[in-house]
Amino acid sequence: MIANVLSIAGTDPTGGAGIQADLKTFSAMGAYGMAAVTAVVAQNTSGVRAFQALDPAFVADQIDAVFDDVRVDVVKIGMVATAGIANAIANCMVRHKPARIVLDPVMVAKSGDLLLQPDAVEAMREVLTPMATVITPNLPEAGVLLGRESPASREAMREALPELLALGPQWVLLKGGHLPGAEILDILYGEQETMDITGPRISTNNLHGTGCALSAALAALMARFDVPESARRARSWLTDALIHSAELSVGKGKGPVHHFHALWPPAASS
Repeated sequence: MIANVLSIAGTDPTGGAGIQADLKTFSAMGAYGMAAVTAVVAQNTSGVRAFQALDPAFVADQIDAVFDDVRVDVVKIGMVATAGIANAIANCMVRHKPARIVLDPVMVAKSGDLLLQPDAVEAMREVLTPMATVITPNLPEAGVLLGRESPASREAMREALPELLALGPQWVLLKGGHLPGAEILDILYGEQETMDITGPRISTNNLHGTGCALSAALAALMARFDVPESARRARSWLTDALIHSAELSVGKGKGPVHHFHALWPPAASS
């Protein structure tokens, strides 16, 4: 049966990140996508102009409306914006008890713009992280979650993994894309298994929404595969989405990845 996957996140009117990108990714993975909006974001490929966080009770109403009507196989949580929203999401997860939760601790956009209020960091760390099946921080996000400098080497990545797991998730997928080098290393870490996931660094400026895409692909795949296999497949798909991103012409800044590279015919050359 086709999986139903719910994204709880903010918006991106250009379609490269947030719930718009999550829905594209779910579809590309063969899952039925649903979305509950936490914040309406005025952004494009060049940066974030502003965002309006929704009332936490209304965020909860959206989530409850989905669970009261639809079987939810996996939940993906992205931008939470405020501590109130983080707590509202957590209360919904306690009520509805989804079997799998992927938490992408979105804090800063690729442009460097902040996407949450300061009090939301503690709520994300203390309330949402322990509920997660997998958390997917990049290196700056890992530093914020641990309250220290970001890991600046592969050795520092490995040292941070037990501390991140001690925050309560079942698995940590620590993304090493901020480190220099021709090869990118992501590390999946759990109590019983550690797996290095490597891939080539793709030379492209189309990096908008890569974190959203990877975590959404992971969530959709987890409806069919275990966490290690889902992580491996999600990284492989994202690499191809980056390779094919040159077929798109979207925006003047950091463009999006090509979510449907495997489904659409190649762009015709002019």
